[in-house]
Amino acid sequence: MSSFVSTIARFAPGDNCPTAYDRSHLSLYAALLDADDAGHDWRDAAATLMGLDVTEADAEACWRSHLERARWIISDGLAAAVAAFGERPEQIA
Repeated sequence: MSSFVSTIARFAPGDNCPTAYDRSHLSLYAALLDADDAGHDWRDAAATLMGLDVTEADAEACWRSHLERARWIISDGLAAAVAAFGERPEQIA
């Protein structure tokens, strides 16, 4: 695993509409989902993919908020994300 982004917010967006932050972090979201599905420890994913210092008090909360946002994007938020990001559903692989 390797780091995808250099700027990570303390917490991922929590509102019910996709944001510019979401769009710029889609590859991170995908990698977090892959790592979680593969059973990787949160500390490995947080350190490697997000560049977090996992010894910091809020590191797990930061990682968890981004993983939960990734799950929202691919489920309840998918239609809104497709509309916001300007892609037609048939173009999504």
